[in-house]
Amino acid sequence: MSTTVQIRPVPVPEPQLTPDEMIERARALRPRLREEQDATEARGHYSPELHQEFRKAGFYRCLQPRRFGGYEFDLKTFYRVAIELARGDPSTAWCLILGAGHCLMLGSYFDAEAQAAGFGPNGEFCAPSVAAPTGTAKRAGDGWVIHGTWAYASGAPYATHFMPCVTIPDEKNGRSKLGVALIPRAQWKMLDDWGAILGMRGSGSNSIVVDQARVPENHVIELDMLDVDVSKGTPGSHLHGNPMYAGRCSSFFHAELVSLMTGLGLAALDEYESIIRTKNTLFPPIMLRYEHHDYQRAFGLALGLVGAARQLAIGASERYAEYCRRGYEGGQPFQLREDLELFAILEHGGRMVWEAVELLFRTSSSAGAKNGQRMQRYYRDISIYRGHLSAQYEVVAERLALVHLGLAGPNAKTRLSHQT
Repeated sequence: MSTTVQIRPVPVPEPQLTPDEMIERARALRPRLREEQDATEARGHYSPELHQEFRKAGFYRCLQPRRFGGYEFDLKTFYRVAIELARGDPSTAWCLILGAGHCLMLGSYFDAEAQAAGFGPNGEFCAPSVAAPTGTAKRAGDGWVIHGTWAYASGAPYATHFMPCVTIPDEKNGRSKLGVALIPRAQWKMLDDWGAILGMRGSGSNSIVVDQARVPENHVIELDMLDVDVSKGTPGSHLHGNPMYAGRCSSFFHAELVSLMTGLGLAALDEYESIIRTKNTLFPPIMLRYEHHDYQRAFGLALGLVGAARQLAIGASERYAEYCRRGYEGGQPFQLREDLELFAILEHGGRMVWEAVELLFRTSSSAGAKNGQRMQRYYRDISIYRGHLSAQYEVVAERLALVHLGLAGPNAKTRLSHQT
């Protein structure tokens, strides 16, 4: 299945837009996102009207290569946008950011023709990706046939494409390799199966079914998300001349989640402050709770924990950029150990936000635990993150130790697996 796509520059909607202006747009949407929290949760994803606002604001194009209609801003900008949006509504931000962020994967690892096809003539691109390889890509002529079902495809409702991890049968030795596919919206179906879960009910994390989709040769690449080989650069770094497209996957993806959780933590702090400034203590001396040392202590502890998580997320973006730049400029390529170390550091940022929100929830009074209350929603949402596979810091700690000690990785007999 061959195809030829003309690679033409795609105009950027607002050529003069700056990172600070994009971050301010995200911040300005906070009141509206909070007003729509109930409706978003009931619907399972944010509204079509908000989708249009996000398109106009340029959020989907934040990390997208400029030659294909994106703004090509840095990771720090993207994570700060995520924080601001999640402070308005964590579910909405999760849906948007996890759909928008995969333009970095397309812009990094696929060739120029596949990128041109994916970003399209207008630069409209949004794609969920699922790391679990619960489907296959099999060669068929000069293309691929893809089949499978993937759960938790966050960002699916407004996606233009789907980028799942697939297994690729190796006919020579009978084993399978890992890969990533680029599948247009017309060739997959989103199931109406999201919302019956404790939290993040508005995150649009629906399942996606792909039934014998046919895609061109360059729409499937061999790629292990846990250990991307960037020793010779990447197609995207050579194409765009930007080291940002020469990075690895794990730490980038988890920095997205920790940025979202940081915004959630800030939202919980906002709600807690509103509660303690308006409710009295239950026992004498009767006073507003914010004047009492018990609530001051809880608030101060949570401020420090969430602030530390924010510093870790932003700091990770800077460290990630350094590793990419070093390899791009001819130095040591971005190492597996460095990716895992950043991942492990970020997980502790997520853990700190969990501890902060748990503290705020249990000291905010039973009124905050009622249905429809924001504090209850934030507690439910952070609980979903805490149960996320990538938030299990003990697992990544073991992977990091194995690589550091030379017991696994590219220079050892044992390689990390998705089941580690």
